Amino acid sequence: MAEHQDADFEMEAGGDAGASTTYPMQCSALRKNGFVVIKNRPCKIVDMSTSKTGKHGHAKVHLVALDIFTGKKLEDLSPSTHNMDVPVVRRQEYTLIDISDDGFLSLMTADGDLKDDVKLPDGEVGEKINKLFKEEEKDTLVTVQTAMGEEAAIDAKEGTK
Repeated sequence: MAEHQDADFEMEAGGDAGASTTYPMQCSALRKNGFVVIKNRPCKIVDMSTSKTGKHGHAKVHLVALDIFTGKKLEDLSPSTHNMDVPVVRRQEYTLIDISDDGFLSLMTADGDLKDDVKLPDGEVGEKINKLFKEEEKDTLVTVQTAMGEEAAIDAKEGTK
């Protein structure tokens, strides 16, 4: 599995990572709190139920999931024997160096490389990052979640010196 994730990262750096950002999984093997792709969006499953159908029908799986980037609720109904795509979701922590005037975070990786293409999120997470970094002037660690070529800051916490 570790080699696969490295290969995945190399492809993303190349820019065209359409197919390698997901893997197939049978519907019946999906679990609550797991991830799934619905309508081309990476989602976290919040509820699922299986219904048995008539004499010659297939059992169907009803999924309710939230988009991991927008929080939008999406639903899907599909036969339990069918495969669905599961997004490869990665989380990584970065040290916050600065917040630019146009709302982008200047982050440093563990290797010391700079990453400055992640936007300061709106809402609670953005406020938390601002408060820790600007008001309290703490060392701030920002957690960035990546899936299907998209990424967003999803959490922040005080770093240790």
